[in-house]
Amino acid sequence: MGVDSFQILIAMCIYMAVVVIIGVIYAKRANESPENYFLGGRTLGPWVAAMSAEASDMSGWLLMGLPGVAYWCGIADAMWTAIGLGIGTYLNWLFVSKRLRRYSVINEAITLPEFFSNRFREEKKVVLTIAAIFILVFFTVYAGSCLVTCGKLFSTLFGTSYVTMMILGAVFVLVYTFLGGFLAESVSDFMQAIIMIIVLVLILGLGISHAGGISSVMENVKSIPGFFDFFGIATPVTENGVQVVENGAPVFGEAGTYSILSICSTLAWGLGYFGMPQVLLRFMAIRSEKELTMSRRIAAVWVVISLVAAVTIGLVGRVLYPTALGSSAESENIFIHMSTQLLPPLLAGFAMAGILAATMSSSDSYLLIASSAFAKNIYQGLMKKEATDEEVMKISRITLIVITIAAIVIAIDENSVIFTIVSFAWAGFGATFGPLMLFSLFWRRTNRAGAIAGMVSGGVMVFVWKLLIKPLGGIFGIYELLPAFIISCIFIVVVSLATKEPDKQVLDEFDRAKNTVMD
Repeated sequence: MGVDSFQILIAMCIYMAVVVIIGVIYAKRANESPENYFLGGRTLGPWVAAMSAEASDMSGWLLMGLPGVAYWCGIADAMWTAIGLGIGTYLNWLFVSKRLRRYSVINEAITLPEFFSNRFREEKKVVLTIAAIFILVFFTVYAGSCLVTCGKLFSTLFGTSYVTMMILGAVFVLVYTFLGGFLAESVSDFMQAIIMIIVLVLILGLGISHAGGISSVMENVKSIPGFFDFFGIATPVTENGVQVVENGAPVFGEAGTYSILSICSTLAWGLGYFGMPQVLLRFMAIRSEKELTMSRRIAAVWVVISLVAAVTIGLVGRVLYPTALGSSAESENIFIHMSTQLLPPLLAGFAMAGILAATMSSSDSYLLIASSAFAKNIYQGLMKKEATDEEVMKISRITLIVITIAAIVIAIDENSVIFTIVSFAWAGFGATFGPLMLFSLFWRRTNRAGAIAGMVSGGVMVFVWKLLIKPLGGIFGIYELLPAFIISCIFIVVVSLATKEPDKQVLDEFDRAKNTVMD
């Protein structure tokens, strides 16, 4: 290991040590009860709730996946996705947060499956079981994307084995999640959100400066057909998946058309927010409903700055290092490449900590929520209702290990594209839980049968559309979240209207959640 690599490693180790200390500090409090471990005792302040929600949501794809898309094929795909995410973030905080916080207190839920189950006062825990199973499946995929980020980061920086570095990253995240639970995760995610936005803005500023200023960047990106076109897309010419280079310059074909259908497809990313457990749990965990307005503003500002910076880094990276990254998978390393080239080694290490921060802030959320889905909802809710709090905590940690192993298997291929993995899991959550969350909170007539039909139809349609329909191309090439979301909404409405109206208890509780204002 060279001197530069050693300095980078030192900086990243300092960061990881701070994260572990946070876990240790909150470990005792986390282990007092399942509510503390899984929901932090509903004690989050507005800043921690907002920034931990966004950090856990964005994950490593914000610093690697999104800049990689912009680097590879230009602004359209990345920016329309960012616009959809920005709109979805704001609307989720505006409409869902207060009602969910209030409703989850009234029906005494500390996990998302538990909220849905209690919402319909079900005796046979079918809604709870289905929700828990989908969380286990999609969060395992999500955790896999985070481990891909870890593997790419460390193998690129230190020239070591991808698989070895990916497994080491998994072990570190697992140990950290073991320690402190939701509260430690949220506090460290707050710190990680600060690091993420600082390094994004720093690398963007340095990149523009080294490229000769904004005018120079614009002149260069506009020279590539379709690269800086909101309604077009650049098409790199490739051989065996690697972009062709002639006379030291990358070769592009004629610009492709970015259709209205493609725009709708990428904007549909915003629908995913209504079903994202890692964000929805922050709504449930904030200490006061009245603080959600401030949280919404903080979250919106953070998201807009971060997304714009991430997309622009991809464009600037193509100007500075046009041939450095020759495939769509390699292009996801553009942030790493710019950091190591533009910063002194020690500072580059702290910038790399930004990627590690993004990855950890998401993976610990995914592991914790998935383990709670099994331990709290399936094990205690179905298999052993008399299970003690100590048993639930023990089963949760065993589940953490099993999920981590499954995520390692998913991440074993170093050619995996982070953006692709994330997009599938995002669609899964958005279509499975998004429509049901909206109807549960805002439509009084929603019943248990409609909830079951909506979850199953939405979750299954994501797989069907992705694997069977989308390969047909043309109009069917749309992002699977949009059709699956629509199908889920239709099933919820039709089945709810075709079956028995909810019991009076369920309706009265809905009215309480609608009309009661809490501290």
